[in-house]
Amino acid sequence: MRAPPTRPAGTPGGREPEEAEAGTLPLGFEALDRFMPMHVIVAADGLIRRVGPTWLRLRPRGELIGRAFLEVFELRRPTGIQNVTELPNRDGGRFSTAFRKGARGSFKGLAVHLGPEAGLLANLSFGISVLEAVETYDLSAKDFAETDLAVEMLYLVEAKSAAMAESKKLNQRLRSAKVAAEEQAFTDTLTGLKNRRAMNHVLMQLRSARIPFGLLHVDLDYFKQVNDTYGHAAGDEVLQSVARVLVSETRREDTVARAGGDEFVLILRDLADVSQLHEIAHRIISSLERPIPYNGKMCRISASVGLTTSEIRPGASIDQLLEDVDGALYASKRAGRGRCTVVELDRLRE
Repeated sequence: MRAPPTRPAGTPGGREPEEAEAGTLPLGFEALDRFMPMHVIVAADGLIRRVGPTWLRLRPRGELIGRAFLEVFELRRPTGIQNVTELPNRDGGRFSTAFRKGARGSFKGLAVHLGPEAGLLANLSFGISVLEAVETYDLSAKDFAETDLAVEMLYLVEAKSAAMAESKKLNQRLRSAKVAAEEQAFTDTLTGLKNRRAMNHVLMQLRSARIPFGLLHVDLDYFKQVNDTYGHAAGDEVLQSVARVLVSETRREDTVARAGGDEFVLILRDLADVSQLHEIAHRIISSLERPIPYNGKMCRISASVGLTTSEIRPGASIDQLLEDVDGALYASKRAGRGRCTVVELDRLRE
């Protein structure tokens, strides 16, 4: 509140020019902007003479000041209003409105007369659409009256958004950590291939989904001599080289696992054709017969392979399939190494 102004000469009632045009107010416009940042002052002729600062975030000044209130705003309630100055006389001055075009937004308002022939003062708010308005027009707490409950709601929404954002970041970190942990649990650290645990997981998935697959069990020949002659570092180099060969001979959807030591298992998804699998096995054997260099020395190995498919024994368990292919592998060993043996139901044959 401020003390009534003195009456300067030439100004009726001692009012400031802007006040004289809009009507007498018991407080200055700076205070009015703070108390009601979404106020609208409408003169007796129905033209908008002044608006609170928040309106200028929604519409340019030229689209509001000097325009007829009912051209800018569409009255939704009460109905039948022909002259905006009738608003304070209907429903206790309460009304509902929205922009006719352009910027979005619906508003609740309360209108009061400023005095005889002085027009009206309307104070508006966003109502339940406040959150949409804040997002649409990038509003902040300063665009609302400090006593407006919307400010508290904005603080709560901001706090909730911040908490949700942090929660989302935490969940993402946890998911990443989980994926990394699972990947580590399923990976052989020396070769980067899958390990036995991952191998069993893939086999159970394929068996459960009844997806056909081929199974190759590869065991290195003469690997012990490499370790004994050149040391375990040379052996590690050989295992890594073998891993690269096995990956190069398989597809992205296949699984190459180090089952332990110098043993590897290849699971070839949707490939149960024995002749194709036999060809892959022989390419692997041929590649692994090439000497592997290590510190100026040449490490020589070969590979024995056992081969089976999910279709040779459709009803077999995972353990039975692994036992079958293991038996085929050792048949290759007994037959002279560097070869592939295919599993059959009652007997083994090359």
